[in-house]
Parts: sequence; structure tokens; C-alpha cells
Amino acid sequence: MGDGLVAQIPSLLLSIATAIIVTRVSSTHDMAAHIGVQINLSRAWIPVAGVMMIIGLVPGMPNAIFIVAALAAGAAAWFALKSEKTANQTDADAPATAEDAPRTPGVLTAEDVTDYSAVSIQIGYGLIPMIEDGDQSALLSRITSIRRDVSKAMGFVIPGVRIRDDLSLPPNTYRIRIGQAIVAEDMVYPDRKLALPGAMSNRKLKGIEGRDPSFGMEAIWILPHQQPEAEADDHIVVEPDSVIATHLSQMLYQHGYNLLGPDDVQVLLDNLERSSPTLVESVVPKLVPLHTLTSVLRHLLADRIPISDMRRILEGMSEMMGRNMSNQDMAEALRPALAPLLIQQVAPLNAPLPLITLAPELEQLLMRSRQQNPNDPLVLDNNLAQTILSALGKVSEDLAAQGRTAIVVVSAPLRRPFAAYLRAHSSDTIVLAINELPDNRPIEVVASLGGNQQLTTQEE
Repeated sequence: MGDGLVAQIPSLLLSIATAIIVTRVSSTHDMAAHIGVQINLSRAWIPVAGVMMIIGLVPGMPNAIFIVAALAAGAAAWFALKSEKTANQTDADAPATAEDAPRTPGVLTAEDVTDYSAVSIQIGYGLIPMIEDGDQSALLSRITSIRRDVSKAMGFVIPGVRIRDDLSLPPNTYRIRIGQAIVAEDMVYPDRKLALPGAMSNRKLKGIEGRDPSFGMEAIWILPHQQPEAEADDHIVVEPDSVIATHLSQMLYQHGYNLLGPDDVQVLLDNLERSSPTLVESVVPKLVPLHTLTSVLRHLLADRIPISDMRRILEGMSEMMGRNMSNQDMAEALRPALAPLLIQQVAPLNAPLPLITLAPELEQLLMRSRQQNPNDPLVLDNNLAQTILSALGKVSEDLAAQGRTAIVVVSAPLRRPFAAYLRAHSSDTIVLAINELPDNRPIEVVASLGGNQQLTTQEE
């Protein structure tokens, strides 16, 4: 038996040498350095030392030889462990790579020409102190929280937000981009706070006059020591990082549909497949192609409808296939089943829904403006358009001051064109059809547009 074991030693050494040579093919080290890297592993020598020591303690074995071998393996393990710690420390202290190193002034890079970030915020040099603390800064913490909340509300993961300085911007200006499109731009003062007057405010504070970027309300940028005075006069005082984060949140809700792509939809399908594999397999792509599903989900998101209930969406679309419906028509048909998901985000369960209705005369005028083709957009006279938008903006601003969100309710045929018209005029007001209101929720009509106004439409 001993001769047989000894005879296997050359075969073992040959196998080890072959393995080293084979793995050497893809390595950039020379042969000696490569062998040293593969042999000098503490996680290999430690168990060898332990096994040798155990065998050396067995009675009847050549104890001295095995104990000496165990000590030698233990020494090798100690040197290997020390070498690994030194290597890790060297890597930690190594200089930053070219990607992390500051860019050389005057050198133009591809990132300066095109930024492929899905969501980005560009800031002037005056706002750089707001992000100097990195992940510990208040602005980045708030943006992370906003991204998490918006992702939960919309039903898919919002991409990461990239913040970078732009010396071409004025010092206190920031700019929000969705893809390559600039969707918002405003100004904040990092050494001041934004004071928003409440309903009981009766004093004019000293400071820099401006407007709240998110809701357009008149506001004053005050110094920090003025905060007690402002709060005593029923002002809401907001930190500058909260101003930017809230503005970003609003832009994500308005333009979030542009962030949804086929890859994101596939992630949602993969997640649903864990609980409903048969549903996903039978619908996508057998009945509904992936690009069609993506388009329908984008139409839903454009109207703030969450897409978190993918099971109901797939079940509804599977019933519509074969009816020769457009993607927009399918999204409209899915809305009554999904609208409660939006309503529960807008108002607490036990609170009444603040509704804005249209006067019958105004609704009839809007319906007549599109009688020739129901799919045509609304064509309104300038005076009528300004009347609707200003009245709606005033009501929405009053509700926003109370912490409430306005919901416009119209007839089902008018919902889609009216919502598209408001969206085209930069209004993020939610528009619901009368059949989308839940039966078990109390309502409160806070305003009726067009009741006592002379309204006309431009008819061809």
C-alpha cells in the first residue's frame, strides 16, 4: 500500500503543474510570479497545516515528520496571510484611476459632449457646497429618498440620478434633465431658506423674492435667522436641498414615462413570473409583443397611473387582443381598473377626494370642438384656453397650499383629449373620467370651472 501511494506522487505533481500551465494562458504575469500567486494562498495552507497536525498526533504514525510538516505549512500560511494583507493595503492606497481622477483643464472628453445618464442634475458652481459631503450630504440623501418613493408610486425602478457641475450655468442655477431633454431649470440660494406664505400670513418678509419651483407659488428666500419670524407668520420654511428634491420629484412624475424601456418592462415581467409564471408565458410574447406592452405602460405612466399591478394589466390586455385597438386605446381601457392605485396615493383613504368639475356649458363646448373626429386634439380659442388654465392653476395652487392635490373630473369621451391638452401646456393636474371614480370614497367638489364665464371655442 505504501509503494502504491508513493507511486502516485509523480502523477499528483504532474496534475498540479498542468493546471498551473493551463491557467497561465490567460494571465499577464510571468511564470514565476504566476506560480507564486497560485501557491501562496493562506486559505489553502491553513487547512493543510491543520490536517497534517491531526495526523501527526495519531498514535503509530511517523509523528515527528507530520508535526514538522504541519509547522512548515503553518509558517507558509502565516507568510501568505501577511502577503495578502499587504497587497490589500497597497490596493487601497493606490492612486485613483483615470476615470476617478480630476479631469485636466482644457482637455475635452466624450462625457463633456454627450451625457447618457437617464436622469441628471446640472448645478452652477455656487451650489457645489451642497454636494461636497458626497453621500452624506442632505441633497443626495433627499434625492435617494425621492427616487425610492417615486419608484414605489410609479411601479418601476427609476434610474439613478447623476449630479454634475456645469460652469456655464449661473452660480445658483440648477437644471434637471431627463435623458438629453432639459425639463426644468430654476434657482436656489444655498445660504438661505425658502419661505412660502400660508393662508393666515399678513406680513411681507425681507429677502429675495421668487417662486416655489414645484408649484409656482410666490415665495421669499430668507436668511436662516429669519425662520422663527416666518413661522410665526404662518409661513412654511423649506431648506434649499428640499426645494431641488421636490422639483425633481415633480419632474419624475411628469416625465417618468420616458424612462421606461423594454429592458425595464422585462424586469417587471421576470418579477411577476416568479408568482404567476403561466400568465406571463401565455401573454408575453404570444399574445402581446414586448414593444406593445411597453407602449401601453408608457401611456399609463404619462397620466400618472401606476403600473405596479402587472398581473391585472396582463390579464386586461389578453382580453383586448384581437379587437384591433391601438396602444393608446388599450391604455384607456385599462384605466378604470388601475385608477384606484393613483387615487389612494393622492388622498388618504378616509379623506374626501378634492374634485374640480367643468360646468355643463364648458364641457359641451369642449365636446363640440372635437365632434368631427373624436381622436383629434382639442382646438380652443386663446381666451378660452387662458381662462381654463388660469382658473385651474389658481385652484391647484390653493389646494397645494393645503397639502392637497387637485383632480379634474370630466366625461369619459373628453378625458383623454383634455388631459393631453393640459399636459401640452405644462400642467400636471390629474384628469379622471367620471367612471374611474371609486364608489366607496367620499368626494368634495372644491371648484367648478366655467360656471359664470362666457366661453367660446374655435370651430371649423
